[in-house]
Amino acid sequence: MDFTFSDEQDALRSAARAFLAAEAPGPYVRAMLDDEGGVTDDLWAKITDLGWPGVMVPEDHRGTGMGLLEVVVLGEEMGALPLPGPWLSSAVAGALVALRTSDDAVLPHVADGSVRATVAVEEAGTRDPLDGIAAVARRRGDDWLLDGVKPLVLDGHTADVAYVVARDGDGLATFALDTPAGELVPTMDVTRKVARVVLDGRPARRVGPSGDQRALLARVVDDIGIALCAESVGACDRALQMATDYAKDRVQFDRPIATFQVIKHKIVDMLHQLELARVATHYAAWASDVDDPQREAAAAIAKSVVAEAAVMITGENIQVHGGVGFTWDVDCHLLFRRVKANDVLFGRQGWQRQRLADLVINAV
Repeated sequence: MDFTFSDEQDALRSAARAFLAAEAPGPYVRAMLDDEGGVTDDLWAKITDLGWPGVMVPEDHRGTGMGLLEVVVLGEEMGALPLPGPWLSSAVAGALVALRTSDDAVLPHVADGSVRATVAVEEAGTRDPLDGIAAVARRRGDDWLLDGVKPLVLDGHTADVAYVVARDGDGLATFALDTPAGELVPTMDVTRKVARVVLDGRPARRVGPSGDQRALLARVVDDIGIALCAESVGACDRALQMATDYAKDRVQFDRPIATFQVIKHKIVDMLHQLELARVATHYAAWASDVDDPQREAAAAIAKSVVAEAAVMITGENIQVHGGVGFTWDVDCHLLFRRVKANDVLFGRQGWQRQRLADLVINAV
């Protein structure tokens, strides 16, 4: 079996790296921290020209017809910055829901970047993102009205449409809510914009198959989780490079700190954890793309392994930098914030480990 990326995927990575280095350098990322939208119109237009909003969308719906492996390639490069903006919420999360629910009215516009979508799934106090959903949908004639609160909606203040997961009497269902207009709220990850969406009788249209959509939504949550893993791997890649470069340049007691055994051990441990996280992410993406029987287990492994490794790697990067690593001016904290937030989004690592154990036990 060939575990390497194809020439086309390697070319995509090279193009993404060059583009992001030119268009979204450090000063741009810092500028977007205080920007309510999190992305400039100019950069989003250029991302759209590259076809990245449609990476998951079939060609007959204006997309590029790629898959989750290509999302991983792009996600790793974006996570290394870490890139602000609605690419994850719209091109990955929103596009996945539109695709799985066959929402053909929205999908082509998400693919060409003219519509920004997001998903409103998680609610407070849940382990499994789908188990704790309390939002409800009720019929009023031919329409649906939504009630409840979604406290954590990525880019929910700027999205054109939010796919809200609520209970409709038959189980879980998906509803397209136009102009969610959420309230921007602060989070640990200052590079990612998150909003609180209060529903309170908001009208929406039901999308997707009739009946309980839990299985469909669980697959979407898994795939979004893999994309988050890719971002975290990219952040860890950069953290390792930052730590290595700093250790070579920082002189203490008349020699670079890279010559100290404790620093060598830290960096070797970081590399070890990074490679495990990387292979877990790549395998999970491949398993999803080909519908491998181990797809669900692979997603749970990736989300748990990557979360733990990423917090360790980005945390050790701060330690290698010493006092300066704790300052606002160095990007160490931006990487740590991104991976820490990625851990709790769409299924935190503790629940993923419990879920994996259940999958293994039930298979015996």
